[in-house]
Amino acid sequence: MTIITLALLALVIFAAWDDIKKALGLMGQVDLWILLLLLPLQLLSYYAAGSMIFSYLRSKGNLKDMSHWAMTRLALEFNFVNHVLPSGGAAGFSYMAWVLKKRGVSGSRSTMAQVIRFFLTFVTFILLLFVAMIQLGISGRADPIVFVVAAVLATATVGIIFLFIWLVRSQARLQRFSARITRIANRTVAWATRGRKKSVVKQATIYGFFDGLHDDYVSIHKDRKILIVPFFWGIACNILDVSLIWISFWALGYMIDPALLFIAFGIASVAGAVSVTPGGAGVYEAVMVAFLAAAGVTPGVAIAGTLLARVILLAVTILFGYIFYQMTVLKYGKHPA
Repeated sequence: MTIITLALLALVIFAAWDDIKKALGLMGQVDLWILLLLLPLQLLSYYAAGSMIFSYLRSKGNLKDMSHWAMTRLALEFNFVNHVLPSGGAAGFSYMAWVLKKRGVSGSRSTMAQVIRFFLTFVTFILLLFVAMIQLGISGRADPIVFVVAAVLATATVGIIFLFIWLVRSQARLQRFSARITRIANRTVAWATRGRKKSVVKQATIYGFFDGLHDDYVSIHKDRKILIVPFFWGIACNILDVSLIWISFWALGYMIDPALLFIAFGIASVAGAVSVTPGGAGVYEAVMVAFLAAAGVTPGVAIAGTLLARVILLAVTILFGYIFYQMTVLKYGKHPA
């Protein structure tokens, strides 16, 4: 799948080579003072993303002694792992659970905290998406395809949210689901090892994990106020993420409609999350550029602004994320003497 993805990316580059050359020409007009705004805003974005997770855990009595800097740093590590290991977010979930276990947080609770982060990110994104669609409708500057894509994106997101709630609210469904997961996992391992290992996953362990998710769900359902603070952090996180891209276009001298950019960001993020390339590289950019071009943005400008934002944001994430990730691995990853 990686080879297919890279082949398609090469095809996209070949087809858009003239626009890419124009985009490279636009890089010479970048205002570096405006571009420097990306650094503090990216730090704030990571802080907001971490606050969704840690404000929930603190309300449950965990991580009372964790500093704001440690919280931001762990959010950066989480994003680094998700960027270098293309797994649809699963690698980040596992890494975060591993680190938080060292701080006394159970695997099910840390997973629920991360689920809440994604859940509220989606919920607040949908709310902001409706605001963006209203703004574009009032301005009358959007192509009908923009509204169709936004509606499909909103419907899919809401469907995923309700599917998760439907699953986690019933212990009977979770038990059946854990049994199915156990069978699939063991059969996969047995096939991969040619029958040498047939039972590496125990259903009781999987069900215990999902049962912990169910308990946290019941607790949240009884006290929904616990989500108020993470909800507002979710709004801040979405706004900051789109602002980072908007600033990149501004540094090039182009003021892109934030509402249009918000929809493009949502579509590209979903495509990048499910792609098999690290950090959605290639897929994210192609989808973002294609949507902006279809919405009326000059292709060269769309390519230049998107690449400028992605290169800088990914460079900061990978550079500093790798350093902090290695520090954590060296601290917690050693076997006991």
